[in-house]
Amino acid sequence: MGKAWKFGENLNTDEIIPGRYNITIDPLELAKNVFCEIKPDYAKNVKPGDVVVGGQNFGCGSSREHAPIAIKGSQAVCVIAPSFARIFFRNAINIGLPILECPEASADIDEGDDVQVDLANGRISNLTKDHTYQAQPLPAFVMKIAEAGGIVNFLKDHEIEDLL
Repeated sequence: MGKAWKFGENLNTDEIIPGRYNITIDPLELAKNVFCEIKPDYAKNVKPGDVVVGGQNFGCGSSREHAPIAIKGSQAVCVIAPSFARIFFRNAINIGLPILECPEASADIDEGDDVQVDLANGRISNLTKDHTYQAQPLPAFVMKIAEAGGIVNFLKDHEIEDLL
């Protein structure tokens, strides 16, 4: 269970982590400045298990993987949004940041609500409002990538023959 951090529509990757901080790919370093220009209190107050809730087209803009790395480094458990920019979606999966598409949850969850997420089943519970939402669960192979910490770690742990 964690606290919800709410963001608006068309949140671009430069708003997630401004380009001037993209001199590293270290998740903890990037996390120090995640959302620094639009929600300056996020990096100082986010707790492990908190949830990022966004609007339509979350993660639009440049294709840098720094944005999902920064969110993952902040120890947010996942990002919930009605839709994701395709490159952000792919980068999030590649680095092992779970994302769930759920328009109902995104619309109903408010900043600070207590939220619990069951990634395997796609179930999102807003404990503050006693509401439950159903997102499309992540496919099993995506869950395995997330559990491994990203595609690189996943591939290190598996022989190519195992994947065919």
